[in-house]
This record gives sequence, structure tokens and C-alpha cells, in this order.
Amino acid sequence: MRNPPLDSARPPAGTDPRTYARLLAGVHDAVLEGERPPAPPRPVIAESWHRLMSHGLNADVGASAGLLPVDEVERERQSSGLSAVLDTLREGLLGIADAALQIMIVTDPHGHVLWRGGSRAVLNKAYGLGFVEGANWSEDHVGTNAIGTTLITGRPTQVHSAEHFVRTHHAWTCAGAPVHAARDGRLLGVVDVSGPAATVHPSTLGLVNAVAKLAESELRTEHAKDLDRLRAIAAPLLARLTGRAVVTDPYGWVAAVSGMPPADRILLPARVGEHGNWLPGLGQCTFEPLPGGWLIRPAETDVSLPTRVLLDVRRPRNASVTVIGASGTWTHELSPRHAELLLLLAAHPDGRSAAGLAADLFGDAERTVTVRAEVSRLRRRLGGVLQHRPYRFADGLEVEVARPADPTELLPHSSAPAVARMRWG
Repeated sequence: MRNPPLDSARPPAGTDPRTYARLLAGVHDAVLEGERPPAPPRPVIAESWHRLMSHGLNADVGASAGLLPVDEVERERQSSGLSAVLDTLREGLLGIADAALQIMIVTDPHGHVLWRGGSRAVLNKAYGLGFVEGANWSEDHVGTNAIGTTLITGRPTQVHSAEHFVRTHHAWTCAGAPVHAARDGRLLGVVDVSGPAATVHPSTLGLVNAVAKLAESELRTEHAKDLDRLRAIAAPLLARLTGRAVVTDPYGWVAAVSGMPPADRILLPARVGEHGNWLPGLGQCTFEPLPGGWLIRPAETDVSLPTRVLLDVRRPRNASVTVIGASGTWTHELSPRHAELLLLLAAHPDGRSAAGLAADLFGDAERTVTVRAEVSRLRRRLGGVLQHRPYRFADGLEVEVARPADPTELLPHSSAPAVARMRWG
């Protein structure tokens, strides 16, 4: 009998769940023993297993869950940024999880469990696995799972039965989605629904992701209200000034400008006051604090061009770019998409067309509209660093890429075909 394709965490329609679970177990055992599996695991699972085998994680017991003390869990809850949307997450998932004999988990960006809820019977079973408040559910500790793998890839992930790397988790199914901050795009944590493998359902991953997106929308609404308040402060202030000026919130989102082209965001230095407050495209600037933001005034005679760029992609979730000019240095963390684009442009010093980048990113040279929009946004924020026709780093600019020691950890969130080729050779 032909094995069903492993293109989903769920058994294909008409496939007996127990038969599918046995197939997954056979795939798991074969891959870990270096043999040819009866069917190839899904790419997200295969990459996770490869990472864990290269790190030497024990597939029978995993590693210590790294339990946080109760007082530290409470501090993480207060500082996580997720407490503001906890009610939204609970309203969207908790009742459904309870009725479906599953539990809802919310973690911080390091994988520590901050909140649990749902079926009491399943909560008791989870306790036996160490799936409790304060436990670290990252890949490094417990292997492939929806929480830890989502933290690595940055994408919603479902893991079923023997797709889990550690064998003691094979009786479970889980679906997780990331939640990001509106102000700076940083990962706040993961919301997850887990339960016995028999409770797997086709809609679980979509539901978890939808609720995560709803929470992000709520955070964007609060951010917009903060910008409106800052705008009310900025308007009379800028009316009294001459020359160029811009008012931003602490994350660089623009509330108002004077004497400058409008922009949605200015990427600020990692620490205001460090390296003389030099900004690409604006040169030397003065920063004056305002309630809820900054008044930024560029020096009228200093718009120095960058001379060197360092793209740092060594950390799986925190790629950054450092721009060095004659007057100073500026560092900022990159979104996953912008990290991909800069890495691809660094690999093509002579430049890349929109169609070429579309093929690199999506495997589809026709998706040029998306590419042009993203590169345009990146060029506005990295003033003087990128040129177009073709897209490339500015002439005479020295470009250095700091890569991870293990090539398989190069932008693990990326599904771009060109990045995958760099990752796997």
C-alpha cells in the first residue's frame, strides 16, 4: 500500500489516524538512524530535526525544561507585552480548547510558559511532561514542537505525533502562532493549542493564527492612539520651528514632519545618544525628548554618505544591519523580509532585477510588485545604502556579512528558495 504524502501535520482525508501516526513514527526512526524513511518529512520538520541532531539533543528524553521560579514567571508576565492582549487570546481560544480536550499555552519570546488554561484532564497530563508555567518549551530544550519551532521559523506551525523530535511527545499534537509587537515588530511570544494526538483538527492552526493576528491588530490600535497623542503635541511645536524637523515615537514611527518629505518610519539608532546620533540619509542629528517620543533635527550641513555595511545574520531571530559613515555608526534590527533582501543583494554585488529577486524570494519571477514595494521601503529607511536599476548596494560601499557557524541556522524563518540553497548548499 502506498504511503500518504507528508505534506500536512494532519492525516489526509480517508487515512486512518493510527496508521498515519505509525507512518510518522517510522519516518522519525529512520531519519534519526540515518536510514531512508518510508516518506520524506515535511520541510519544516526535516530542518528542525537536522538542527537538533547537529546539536546532539537526546531524542528519548530531551533536555532540562529550565523551570523559572514563580516570582520570575510573574516578572516575565508583566514585561512580556502580552498581558495587554491576554483577554483576547483567552476569549478566542480557551473555550474552544477546553471543549476539544486541549489546552491553550502562551509563552514569552524565549519559550517560557507564562499562562496555561483549558481542559483540566489535559493540563494534568501536560504536568507529567513538564508542560507547566515557567518551563522552557524552546527547541533546544524539548525538541521539535509548535512553540519552539515557531520561535525559530517565525511562522505558524503545527506539529503532530511523531513529528515531535522527542519520543515522549509523540502522543501529542500542537499548533502555535507568533505574536509580534506593533511598535517595533519584535516577537512577544507564541500562543499555542496542544492536546492528545487524537484531538488533531484541520482548523486548529488556522484558528490559532487568526486569534494571534487579532491580538496583533489590537496592539496596532493602541499604538495608533499613542501616535495621535504625540501628533497633538508635535503640531504646535513644529509650527514654531524653522528648518528640517521630525517628531517620532521611541521606535521611530513618524508623528509629524516639517521641511522634509513625509515618511512612515525613521529607523533610529539602537541607543539614542550613542555614536553621535548619526542617521543614514539625514547625517548628524540632535534628539530632544518629548512626552512619548523625540524631536529630531538634522544638521543642515551634514548628510554624509555611508562607507561600510555589516549585515549580521548569526542569530536566528535577530538579524541586524550596521551602517558606518564618516560621521558615525548606526545599528538596527531587521525584519525577516528585509534580512532576506539584504542577504540576497550581498550575494549579488553586480545587482539584481525585481524579477530576479522575486525568483530568489518566492520561486516566482512574476511577483515583482511585492519585491518593488519591499525594496522601496528598505531604500527609504537605509538612505544612501541601496541603489536601483538594478537593485544593489551603493557603489563603493564595503559590504560584510556575518553568518552563523552552522549554515543550517542561516535565517531559519526564511522559505526563500535562494536562502534555502545557501543554507543547505
